[in-house]
Amino acid sequence: MIDRIMAARDQMTPSERQLVQALLDDYPVVGLGSITELAGIAKVSTTTVARMLQKAGFGGYPQFQAQVRLELKAMILDPAAKRDEWKSELPDEHILNRFGARAIENQRRSLEDIDPAEFDSLCSLLCDPDRRIFIAGGRITGALAQYLYLHLQMVRPDVRLLPEAASWTHDLLEVREGDVLVALDVRRYENTTLTIGQMCHERGAEIVLVTDQWRSPIHRFAKHTFGMRVAAPSAWDSMAAVLVLLECAIAETQERLWESVKSRTEELEQAFDRTRLFRKFGQNANR
Repeated sequence: MIDRIMAARDQMTPSERQLVQALLDDYPVVGLGSITELAGIAKVSTTTVARMLQKAGFGGYPQFQAQVRLELKAMILDPAAKRDEWKSELPDEHILNRFGARAIENQRRSLEDIDPAEFDSLCSLLCDPDRRIFIAGGRITGALAQYLYLHLQMVRPDVRLLPEAASWTHDLLEVREGDVLVALDVRRYENTTLTIGQMCHERGAEIVLVTDQWRSPIHRFAKHTFGMRVAAPSAWDSMAAVLVLLECAIAETQERLWESVKSRTEELEQAFDRTRLFRKFGQNANR
């Protein structure tokens, strides 16, 4: 729903944009109160609230609030509840078609929703040699954090993966103003990732959040937020759209830094050859 509101932002007055910012700062909780309470929090009139919602395509405040409640429910669903929600809606077709079509649609819509300028700003942060890059993921997104880390480490120096164990607090001692934290956090949002984001923000780091369409609480202090679509006909969400975003960022960062990347890659390949990490064509199988 936030995407729906943001899509109408160009048509809004300054006071309506002020209201949108108030919604973003504490979404979805701020939308659970009365229209008067929301107007008071945003320091605008109730007429401004009604006008903004109309521009975003809502019939009125009750319709908006009903959607807020649905999204709040979606944000906290556990795997069993997700499966129950999808089970009654599943078409009678093979899982490859059913799940695959949804994953592809998630990728398409997610990429369409990204502002190219916002993506370019992310890549500029990743390419800046004066900034160190810290990456944090959670129980599931930790695998994607590792994937991003391994690639960025090949592309540039000063990239760190924050461990999921408690030792991440040691790494935070190294965070300084101007560094970058890339945080991956999808529903059900994890307290540890939120704490890492808060502490890095307090130390002056710029926060890049990769999340879902409902947005992790980290978005309140993130400089850049990418809300990717993850819902799929399964007990678990699909991370395909998130992975595509990360791979786009890796590819663009590599291109921008190609001269230094080429040198780093050649040096890395020499190390691989010495350790015989990878088999090469024609290599003796017994060696």
